[in-house]
Amino acid sequence: MDVSQYMSMFLEESLDNLQNLNESLLQLEQNPEDIDKLNEIFRAAHTIKGMAATMGFSKMAELTHKMEDVLSRFREGEIKVTEKVVTVLFDCLDTLERILSSIEENNSEDVNIAEIISVLENIAGSEGILEDEEIKEEERVLESAKIALNEYDVNIIKQAKDKNYNTYEVNVVLDENTLLKSARAFLVFKSLEEHGEIIKSLPGAEDIENENFEQEFNLVYITNISQEEILDMLTNISEVNKVSVISIELNNDKQNDNEREKAPKIQELNIKEIEEKSNNVKRNNSVTKENKKLHQSVRVDLERLDMLMNMVSELVIHRTRLEQLGLSYKSQDMNETLEQVGRATSDLQDLVMKIRMLPLEVVFNRFPRMIRDLSVELDKEMDFVIEGKDTELDRTVIDEIGEPLIHLLRNAADHGIESKEKRIAAGKDPVGKIKLIAYQEGTKAVIRVEDDGAGIDVNKVRQKAEKIGISTEGMTNSDIRNLIFMEGFSTNEKVTDVSGRGVGMDVVKTKIASLGGTVDVISEMGKGSAFIIKLPLTLQIIQALLVKVGKETFAISLGYIDRVIDFKKENVKKSNGKEVILYRDNIIPLIRVNEKLGIDTNADSKQFVIIVNVGEKTVGLLVDSLQGQQEIVIKPLGKTLQSVKEYIGATILGDGLVTLILDAAALTQ
Repeated sequence: MDVSQYMSMFLEESLDNLQNLNESLLQLEQNPEDIDKLNEIFRAAHTIKGMAATMGFSKMAELTHKMEDVLSRFREGEIKVTEKVVTVLFDCLDTLERILSSIEENNSEDVNIAEIISVLENIAGSEGILEDEEIKEEERVLESAKIALNEYDVNIIKQAKDKNYNTYEVNVVLDENTLLKSARAFLVFKSLEEHGEIIKSLPGAEDIENENFEQEFNLVYITNISQEEILDMLTNISEVNKVSVISIELNNDKQNDNEREKAPKIQELNIKEIEEKSNNVKRNNSVTKENKKLHQSVRVDLERLDMLMNMVSELVIHRTRLEQLGLSYKSQDMNETLEQVGRATSDLQDLVMKIRMLPLEVVFNRFPRMIRDLSVELDKEMDFVIEGKDTELDRTVIDEIGEPLIHLLRNAADHGIESKEKRIAAGKDPVGKIKLIAYQEGTKAVIRVEDDGAGIDVNKVRQKAEKIGISTEGMTNSDIRNLIFMEGFSTNEKVTDVSGRGVGMDVVKTKIASLGGTVDVISEMGKGSAFIIKLPLTLQIIQALLVKVGKETFAISLGYIDRVIDFKKENVKKSNGKEVILYRDNIIPLIRVNEKLGIDTNADSKQFVIIVNVGEKTVGLLVDSLQGQQEIVIKPLGKTLQSVKEYIGATILGDGLVTLILDAAALTQ
């Protein structure tokens, strides 16, 4: 059977399952008694193993099988959920992810798994991991039950009872002449699982699969059907000789003799007795199911989505051109039709935009695991809080924002959060707090990375700057703090595996600038720091203000613009050798765009100042005239002009003119 056609589906679903396993393991570590979460982890691991085996990837299947052995010991109560064991399981997940990467790149499992397999086998096969006092022999079950139940099983039964489910111990004896015992056992399991869940078996499921049992096996079964229905269902399976069902009840104290007499009797029937009573047993074969309409989705190749976006972009350009022609011809019929076309293209554009949007959750979900690992590595206790993961961004932005956030979070964990001893000495909570917050603000998405650590020492940053030849004269404390985004700048004296080489924060600044966004830092000594990232919600089609500088026309994204004011020479002053303007009692740095871009201009004509907000910074851009607001399509400049930092791209206007789009963030630096 050729399974290559399912490769992309296998890779995507395996990665989804690995992400779910990462999240679930974190939650299980925080709440080791959560039986539902343990079962969820087991199911996800089993799914990966099944898919890998089907696709013929034996290493992946073997590794997941060994992982299941450890999870089984969790479920049996033989080992406890500890940081050490969970760390090994995380290593296992990382190895599985590397195998998937290898499969995606060269269709082979070129990853060494011997070491992690050995560690998993040691955990799965080790004895005495629990202290004697931690092993709880359950004396709260009826003595008639043959399978010993541990605390995990008891918790499951308690939860089932709270939901009005019954718990039974089912004993099945197969005919002595049965040839395929495992096949008969499979039919028993399949029949029972249609109406409930088997939480334990004796012997284990693997032994039953391999026929390592005589004719008899026992099951602990949770269901909402009666004992009679179970008996009726199982005794109708061929080669099943005898079935017995006992109701398992939990008691808080050991039962005395009177309680045992009142306990439910074992119902045991022979196959012949069932045949005699079969005519009197009413069977309800019709099962009523409430059909719920599930959320439906279709997997679409990203290239097709990008092609659709480009076609809509072209449509917007031609619509703008038609609107300009309509103004020239002044035809009422033409204008009415153009209005309808305009509404249709706007709706289509909004729809395509929404299709391209993804929640930040797909990026944020990987970070709790990372913070947990850093907490162990740095020996710091950290509480990680995520807010606003439903905030949506363009897929292109989502793909690129992960790396900057990793740098910022690692920086917060290493530089920001102090050691437990220092926090206690400073009168702080010994557990540090890191927050990752996202929300929409107008046409932008804001992401904040906050910590309640030591904050940024301005004097330390100033000394480092002076040491490497950067003059800080006339700089505000905010300007000095922002020097940490310079290439190679690091105040960490000691280089560690986490940080200190000065190659992190400049990557953050560069990457976010390439996405048309900004990053700023706010900090207070002893209180903590906050890094604020502002990003455009989408990168393709934006609202822009068209301006003239000399004879050239440029576009500026409205997302940056706060307001436009008339330029008056008398309001221009000098501060630290640089021009500023006074506006409503505020001092705003002034940038002459013509000087920045090297364009000749006529200074005698009326000019305008566009006040833009770039992160936490406010700057005035001086331009010659305004051409009006317009919806524009951003087209990339291509590899040849990649080094030109002042522009984020180009657009085609309604009259066919190609116009450059100014990068307000780059101009203000």
